[in-house]
Amino acid sequence: MSPESVRVVALVLAIVATAVAVGAFTRAVVTLVRRVAVGKPDPGRWRPVGKRLWQALVTILSHREFRSRPWVRAAHWAVMMSFPLLFLTLITGYGQLINPSYALPLIGHFAPWEWVVEFFAWAGLFGILWLILVRTRTGHGSPAQARGEDSRDGSPSSMASRFLGSTRWQAYFVEAVILIVVVAVLGLRASEFALMSAAQRSFWHFPLTGWLGTLLLPLSTAALENLITALSLFKILTSMAWLTVVGVVTTMGVAWHRFLAVVSVYARREADGSKALGSLAPLLVEGEPITSEDQAAELDDDAVLGWGTAADLTWKARLDFSTCTECGRCQELCPAWNTGKPLSPKLLMLSLRDHVAAVEATDALPSPTDDGQVCASWPQQAHSGDVLSALTQSGNTDESGVALTAAPLVGEVVSEDALWDCTMCGACVDQCPVDIEHIDLIVNLRRHQVLMESAFPRELARPFRALETKANPYNQPPRKRLEWAKNLDFDVPVIGEDVEDASEVDWLFWVGCTGAYDDRAKKTSAAIAQLLYRAEVSFAVLGNGESCTGDPARRAGNELLFQMLAQQAVETLQEAKVKRIVVSCAHCFNTIANEYPALGGRFEVVHYTQLLNRLVRDGALRLVAPSASQAQAVTYHDPCYLGRHNQVYSAPRELLSAGLGQAPLEMPRHGERAMCCGAGGARAWMEENRGTRIAQARVDEASQAGADVVATACPFCTQMLSSTPATDQPVVIKDVATLMLEAAQRADSDQ
Repeated sequence: MSPESVRVVALVLAIVATAVAVGAFTRAVVTLVRRVAVGKPDPGRWRPVGKRLWQALVTILSHREFRSRPWVRAAHWAVMMSFPLLFLTLITGYGQLINPSYALPLIGHFAPWEWVVEFFAWAGLFGILWLILVRTRTGHGSPAQARGEDSRDGSPSSMASRFLGSTRWQAYFVEAVILIVVVAVLGLRASEFALMSAAQRSFWHFPLTGWLGTLLLPLSTAALENLITALSLFKILTSMAWLTVVGVVTTMGVAWHRFLAVVSVYARREADGSKALGSLAPLLVEGEPITSEDQAAELDDDAVLGWGTAADLTWKARLDFSTCTECGRCQELCPAWNTGKPLSPKLLMLSLRDHVAAVEATDALPSPTDDGQVCASWPQQAHSGDVLSALTQSGNTDESGVALTAAPLVGEVVSEDALWDCTMCGACVDQCPVDIEHIDLIVNLRRHQVLMESAFPRELARPFRALETKANPYNQPPRKRLEWAKNLDFDVPVIGEDVEDASEVDWLFWVGCTGAYDDRAKKTSAAIAQLLYRAEVSFAVLGNGESCTGDPARRAGNELLFQMLAQQAVETLQEAKVKRIVVSCAHCFNTIANEYPALGGRFEVVHYTQLLNRLVRDGALRLVAPSASQAQAVTYHDPCYLGRHNQVYSAPRELLSAGLGQAPLEMPRHGERAMCCGAGGARAWMEENRGTRIAQARVDEASQAGADVVATACPFCTQMLSSTPATDQPVVIKDVATLMLEAAQRADSDQ
């Protein structure tokens, strides 16, 4: 066959493959747009346009979400940039099927453009090889492990399996396509160099592939032309195969994220580019936020609270799980998953993604039942093709005849155990490179269970009742809120009794329910008060007037109870003319600082470690380190609601360094990658009877790191970690405040 005939055949194959691929991809785009667009309204996601667009560009181009993975960050950035930049080489390929010497008009032989092409072709090659190596080295694990049947002890080594449950063939297919394309581009550039006449050849135009082209110089002109034709066709067919496959498999997040992630990052909850941490998304009813009991009372009787079925999901939630790349960064740091529990944030997203796709598919399926209802049975937290497979095997309805479109998400798609195992530590949200909002999704599932179904763990019934009747989850009377201060050698002023209002003092000390009623936390409250007193900081407390911030209720899904408690607290603070608040509890800190502004409560809020650290720096509080004989190895445990949710990492460490005379020992998981204590998401009031206790895993990690003392900065962390002794050696749990009080008392004896 002549070279001309070869090129004609190649061109026909390319045109046919392109037509099929573009058709499949276009159909998929329509399907995905429809799948997302039918979601419930989620206001505020598109404006302000300029700010959102800028933040999206910064996030995507800087790859800042890969901050703890520098090599993966560089590799993924190179691969991402090569995708649009090398697209023009695909256009060139069609021209080269007709004329092997073809080049794009204007820029085809423009040297700077050729430099860009060659740089990103090589960068894409090394990048994808590194990503393949990472995936291969990390591994996917067995199907049993993906179902949660493996033994996960919570040790750092157990986090290596972040690809467990990911759809292996899809990832390798995408990576193989990228590898083939960049190799083809480099091969074409080398062949083009060799095809040129001796007078035209210039390393100026082939700076990174000219050396490779010299290896092809012995080939004849006809052979080089055939090589260019073959490589162009191979590249086109590979690209069109990718386009066809992703067009057919609309749940292929590992491929679709390169398009959907742009929208997801742009439409994230916070327009300033920050993660969906700190505050929770408001309860939405048909796109309207419910932020007060009065608004809730005016709702129609048939109003749906939270997300009970696929029909209740907002368009952003649908976009989120369609965007999931299955990278497993969320799963890797999830404290529930790493201690043998059924919850995986990744598998949760994949289950919902496939369920919505199955619901969509049933629209075109005939019903085998008389009433026309459709349904499917599938394993909880199944993913990839499992849902559609189960649909095909079991028909369109289950034994009860419940419609798939009306199937409850909790119980049918997401197991109740997985839903309530979440501590809302924020690791999943913080680590997600495409800004998926896992916590908001989970809390909306909980809201529906609590508010619509009255279905929640029995352990929560008592704290719910106590919050309603006593305004604290411990069911204690308000008169006992000041018992923590009864042994102090000075009086703690109470607003409304000792001072008229907060304008007479510098700070309101918000003690919190745990700080007032838990025996261990009472010592912390007393220590903070003593340190403030030593530093001559004027402060007062609300005493009996203080109530729960509502954090346990809101994180457990009892949104209306939260609204009641929060409004009560905001009104109390406003009546007391409070401007500045220092808080001991990380959960109270997060709620007052981040949740209350939406209810009209705007205050300056600091955690006590921040204020004490400021006082030490200013010389108002003097600390002395222990002697060498008294020194102990102290490690700091980052509270999730102080660190990850509010980015307070340095102040507690600086304060500890001042009191210890040296920086605290760091555990393998610390800072933004710190392990949770297990108390968040109202789990402090729930039994933990699956897998290893999260607190046990954390204390063991501290012990294995060589720590004698674990310093905490949240009463819930102290409570959880103190309840579980280390297995290898005894580890003492102390709040930072008590350690600093000891350092301040050493300063007294040092004078």
